This record gives sequence, C-alpha cells and structure tokens, in this order.
Amino acid sequence: MEEKRVNPPAGSSARMAGVATRAGHPGAGGDLPSREAAWQLVCEWVQSDSLRKHLLAVEAAMRRMAERAGGDPDRWGLAGLVHDLDWERYPTREDHPYRGVEALRQAGFPEDIVHAVLAHADYTGTARESDMDRALYAVDELTGLITAAALVRPDHSLRTLEVKSVVKKMKEKRFAAGVDRQTIEVGAQELGLTVPELTAEALAAMQGIADQLGLAGEPGQPAEKTVTSS
Repeated sequence: MEEKRVNPPAGSSARMAGVATRAGHPGAGGDLPSREAAWQLVCEWVQSDSLRKHLLAVEAAMRRMAERAGGDPDRWGLAGLVHDLDWERYPTREDHPYRGVEALRQAGFPEDIVHAVLAHADYTGTARESDMDRALYAVDELTGLITAAALVRPDHSLRTLEVKSVVKKMKEKRFAAGVDRQTIEVGAQELGLTVPELTAEALAAMQGIADQLGLAGEPGQPAEKTVTSS
C-alpha cells in the first residue's frame, strides 16, 4: 500500500501512544483466532474485492515464508490476512494501521500479530523484531507488484508469470508506480534474501491460490517454475 515510508504525522501522537503502550509483545504466546474468524473479521471491514485479494495474496506469501523460516504458517498467515484490515475505512497515516490494531485486540489477536501489523508501516516507528515482522514488511508491497505484473499479461495469469519478468517490472519506475520498491529491497535484505529469491517465494505462494486471486489464466495452463538462481 502507499504512504508507508514517511515520518509519523503530528496528529497521530495520541493514537500511536495508545497502541504502542501495549506493543511490547511477549513473543508468540496466546491462542490464535481461527482462520474462519479472521476471515469473517476481514469481510466485516473490507468490501473491496481488490483489497480482499491483496490480503489473501499476503496471507499466502506469509505462510510460505513461515515454512521457509521454520515459523508457524497459521500464525504468520493470519498476520498477512489482517494487516490492512482498516485500510478501506481509514486510508490515512493518522488512522492506519492503528484502527485495525484496536479491532484486532478487541477480537483477541495475540500481541505478536498486532506487533507485526504495526511494524509493516515504517511511520508507526514500531521496530521489526521478529522474522514474522520482517516477512510481512517484505511481501506486502511485493505481492502488489506481482499482481500488477500478472494483470498486464495477455492471459492475466500468475501461472505463466516468471520471476525475471517481475524483477524487470520492478526496475521500471513508471510501472505500478504506487509500489514502494525500496520497501521490497530493504525487506529482502532484512530476511537475508535477494530480491529475485524473495520474489520467487511470493510468486510461488500466489500461484498456489491463483484461482482465488482471479489470476489463473486459461484452465489447464501449466505453471512456470518460479525458482531462480541468486
């Protein structure tokens, strides 16, 4: 999403203080809400089809990154699914992601997920402390770039999209200009990955749910390999 690499706005201090006082999360403790409950919460807050698909894409990418890092795919996936919960209603730096964080706490989400949601936006000043934090920061913008790269293909398909094509599009500054390239680069670096390696993971995850994202192309079309050398 846009507007994420700026300093905290003057008007947000009170809300930031309210959420930050509880942001010292105790780690991965706390029971997880069910995925069904999380999706119901998303549907209450988000009516936009494109934003719902973005959340599904980030969820899939987070689950794959958890598997790579030895994390909990269910926990990481939930962080991805709800990270932009409030974006449709409150698309401003004064409110996002603070309003969503309030709703997540009320719904009983554990503090490590809340912390990851806060940390995915630089302007909150919340440090990325865990691999889950760093992964969410890295794949959020990247999934948007991958979606845009698929949509300009003749078949609108993730299945035929290759890593090299996404990386090439990333270098074209006018393409999907709202995508923050620096966030992707910094995120990959924090995870110890190259941008092509990170892209390969996110693309493979999104290919796995291409039907849900509306980017499956023609039925029976084979998927391209997404693994690339660094």
